Amino acid sequence: MTTVATELKKTPLNSTHRALKAKMVDFGGWDMPVEYPSPGGGLIAEHLAVRTAVGLFDVSHMGEIQFRGPGALAAVQHITMNDASRLKDGQAHYSALLTPQGTFVDDILVHRLSPNDYLLVVNAGTKDTDYAWIRRQVGSFPSIHISDYSSYYSQLAVQGPRALATLQKLTKVGPGGTDLAAIKNYWFTYGTVAGVPNVMIARTGYSGEDGFEVYLPADEPTTVKVWNAILDAGQEFGIRPCGLGARNTLRLEAGMSLYGHEISESINVFEAGLDRWLKLDKGDFIGRQALQQIQSSGGPARKLIGLEMVDRGIARDGYPVLSLNGEPVGEITSGSPAPFLKTNIAFALVPASVSQSGEDVLVQIRPQQTARAKQVPTPFYKRPKT
Repeated sequence: MTTVATELKKTPLNSTHRALKAKMVDFGGWDMPVEYPSPGGGLIAEHLAVRTAVGLFDVSHMGEIQFRGPGALAAVQHITMNDASRLKDGQAHYSALLTPQGTFVDDILVHRLSPNDYLLVVNAGTKDTDYAWIRRQVGSFPSIHISDYSSYYSQLAVQGPRALATLQKLTKVGPGGTDLAAIKNYWFTYGTVAGVPNVMIARTGYSGEDGFEVYLPADEPTTVKVWNAILDAGQEFGIRPCGLGARNTLRLEAGMSLYGHEISESINVFEAGLDRWLKLDKGDFIGRQALQQIQSSGGPARKLIGLEMVDRGIARDGYPVLSLNGEPVGEITSGSPAPFLKTNIAFALVPASVSQSGEDVLVQIRPQQTARAKQVPTPFYKRPKT
């Protein structure tokens, strides 16, 4: 029996990445750059560019699902854990789609385009299952039209302390060409970027730094034009094209969750420590009853903790976590070197009692070898206030 290889999906920048000699990998069925290992480049250089200057990411693989009509808000409220009724036009927030058990279908960003129009940005690897799940849950709700517009958008993320100065050179927003600095964190507007009109510009990101996510028409000439214009505009600041490797180490340093790691269908909102965005008082929604039950019964049995390695060694995803007595107590959900912090860090899911104790643990880094780690607050890194 022969198996037919499924062709990887490609963003409009695929040829551009290959021309830049990017190292390409299969990421959730997409052919994506993990790093650009040119002389002086690579993951660490890309990570440090975002922390100290500016980096540019192709995140066009992300999914965009739009809710339109008088019933849009009711549908969004039913399937998400945050309170979308609090959003103003041009505002976004972090949220999640939950199972009835209060675990994660996916984490998302919700953007309010107008009172009857919401754009949900979902993870690339779960986009198709998210859309099917959404249709099952609220497809029959009245006065709403739900569309998967993922193929219509390219998305570029400009991240770092020099992101504003870089993008401002290319951008005009509003009648008077308003300064981009006027866009507050988790707000968005529309403008012209590198001569391309009607571009959605959101002050959001997944790096722990200031930055913008730019939503463009998905044709290759337009996307390549804006990508190259941003690289040119950021040249004076030392901009680098950045791959998914740096995106992962940046988000880990910043204490941000990754689907399939810190959040999944087997981890609930309280265990993941994301209840800051959980609004149990907004009315009924999928997962609410289970989460109220967990809350009223004393809280979750497990908790996500931050670890910093004390001994030499890297805590990789899936490594067992042990007590100092050698008893298994949990598992690493994400772990890697932290290039900016110059240490090795990790998230681990452990019993709530271990989290509350604050005591050190052991990470099994090889079959017969453990390395000591200490519990530390998260996020591991916070950007300096300006």
